[in-house]
Amino acid sequence: MDWVSRIAEERIQEAIERGELRNLPGEGKPVKIEDLSHVPEELRTAWLMLRNAGVVPEEVQLAKETVTLADLLRMCRTDEERAAIRKKLNERRLRLRLLMEQRGWYGAAAWDTYGERIEKRLGGDEA
Repeated sequence: MDWVSRIAEERIQEAIERGELRNLPGEGKPVKIEDLSHVPEELRTAWLMLRNAGVVPEEVQLAKETVTLADLLRMCRTDEERAAIRKKLNERRLRLRLLMEQRGWYGAAAWDTYGERIEKRLGGDEA
């Protein structure tokens, strides 16, 4: 145990002895440990901060937007509305595809197997 960990443990033990850690939310319950093995160690703090702030990766945001736009497209009443929304939808799909290609997700075995189903689910049946 390094000196920082030792100091931290001593401070925690002192707080326990003074009763400062009694009646805290979750007391007596198991600690929920998150599996962050998929996040590089040097990025974990930043990843947690962004996640806790509700920030999502661009591809997730684009996927959400494509689903919303596909739903809107189905509800259009005029050709003008349909054309405007279809244009936005195609732009989002293109950007999503470019991001996926940049990250090397196209051509991966999983993408080859499930890519078409994923695209249909994210983008709906409208082209």
